[in-house]
Amino acid sequence: MAHVTFQDQYFRIPPVTRVYTTACVITTILTHLDLVTAFQLYYNPRLIFYHFQVWRILTTFLFFGSFGFNFLFNLIFTYRYCRMLEENQYHGRTADFVFMFLIGGLLMAVVGVFVQILFLGQAFTIMLVYIWARRNPLVRMNFFGLFNFQAPYLPWVLLGFSLLLGNPIAVDVLGIAVGHIYYYLEDVFPHQRGGFRILKTPWILKKLFDREADQPYAPLPEERPGGFDWGQDVPAQNQPQAAGGDD
Repeated sequence: MAHVTFQDQYFRIPPVTRVYTTACVITTILTHLDLVTAFQLYYNPRLIFYHFQVWRILTTFLFFGSFGFNFLFNLIFTYRYCRMLEENQYHGRTADFVFMFLIGGLLMAVVGVFVQILFLGQAFTIMLVYIWARRNPLVRMNFFGLFNFQAPYLPWVLLGFSLLLGNPIAVDVLGIAVGHIYYYLEDVFPHQRGGFRILKTPWILKKLFDREADQPYAPLPEERPGGFDWGQDVPAQNQPQAAGGDD
């Protein structure tokens, strides 16, 4: 077997997942080295609109806190579920995936005007988890080896875990709410009687990001779901993986 370098592994990560998780890591490194501070990154609509510190619209989604358990936990979940969405439901549809990022980020930014949530990265992670979970309702999960459950319950298990750790759950609730809005508008409403597509990816995004379709993606065994105890997929006999479900 040919030697696979870190660079090879890195560039095998699909592009949106690679760019987003790399930006999260770089942001944390910069704050750890005191090159920037969290005060320069947090979401503040007044500073954005009146002092033109527009970078805060982006950096609020990139900072999970200083290096530690919370950072590692969020980064792993972000990488894992962002990558599975991009490689499966959005394979060959990079523009649609980017549009999902924009819609989710916009909804959170609007809500952030009215609530005191300074950093929206964790909420964005929960949104990704929620969308993946609703599109894979038959996948069985295992949380830290304690109990099994179906994938749609994963966001709520994470919310309960945040509660046990003493973290504020408003961020998780925001992520679940935005994830549900996107899932309903994209996967449920268009298939109901009288329904139609509300979320249509702008042509400019398709021109920028979509390329000629690649060959169907066939992940290696180590890249398939089930690499971690928390949120680990539990094999089930004759259990298909569905792409959607009733609301």
